[in-house]
Amino acid sequence: MFVGQRVFLFQLVVVAVLVLIHTNVHGLKLGYYQKTCPSAESIVRKTTYGFVSRAPTLAAPLLRLHFHDCFVRGCDGSVLLNSTKSQAERDAIPNLSLRGFHVIDAVKSAVEKACPGVVSCADILALVARDSVSMIHGPSWEVPLGRRDGRVSRLTEALANLPSPFFNITQLKQNFAAKGLNMKDLAVLSGGHTIGTSHCGAFGNRLYNFTGRGDTDPSMDPKYVAQLKKKCKPGDTTTLVEMDPGSFKTFDEDYYTLVTQRRGLFESDAALLKNAETKAYVFHQASVHGSTFAKDFAVSMVKMGKVGVLAGNQGEIRKHCAFVN
Repeated sequence: MFVGQRVFLFQLVVVAVLVLIHTNVHGLKLGYYQKTCPSAESIVRKTTYGFVSRAPTLAAPLLRLHFHDCFVRGCDGSVLLNSTKSQAERDAIPNLSLRGFHVIDAVKSAVEKACPGVVSCADILALVARDSVSMIHGPSWEVPLGRRDGRVSRLTEALANLPSPFFNITQLKQNFAAKGLNMKDLAVLSGGHTIGTSHCGAFGNRLYNFTGRGDTDPSMDPKYVAQLKKKCKPGDTTTLVEMDPGSFKTFDEDYYTLVTQRRGLFESDAALLKNAETKAYVFHQASVHGSTFAKDFAVSMVKMGKVGVLAGNQGEIRKHCAFVN
């Protein structure tokens, strides 16, 4: 074989590999169920709409379920598993406030009736998160599918991997980098706090005992502190507070305006102003009324949805999302 022919064949192989990497880098692809369950996405959307249309406040918990799944063992549906002999992720303290499991179960049941044993719970989580956001005036995006369900779920791994509302910018950077997410992803995905509520316990220290001396967090607007103190008394861990006051049911860019005004609810929100890149993104979105936020959020959600996925023959397709087969 001539040298030129060898080089040409090598180039063909390189091109083929690059195409394969680009189109199927994580074993995921658009239209994955087109032949095996063509109605899958429409069933997921219709069933999700049945819940979110009646209770729009479910959108935030359903989005959060996908976040909490992907940050522990990757997007493998492990957050849905019930504890057995050992405690599962959903019993970890950060996950005790998770809601929406009944929606996922209903969606899975509807999909199973149409296509038994085909669509994974991990894929359902990703689709429900997308559909929930779009149903409350947020962006929509194409979700690459083909995730398999994991068989392992450990409480300790949830504690070790989930980003905390008490994290500073260094901790957030390390946490996101460990998942292959960068500082822009951090700033963008934090924008998910534009919807939903939080228990007072997740930020109460900022109001009453920030450094252990009975003080408040100096990085929080004092007027906002006063407002929050009316809702959250010392030691209150059960009262719910809107994360984006006034529009917590609508997916919009108001979150960034609040952060620039030092009215982000969590330490992790305030931390975005401690890094040049995240601070610039926050102020830009606030100044342009979130002109690129929807697009950016869609891109970062697709990226997060590829973290640590199981594909091919890995894992399984659960029959019931709360139990391994």
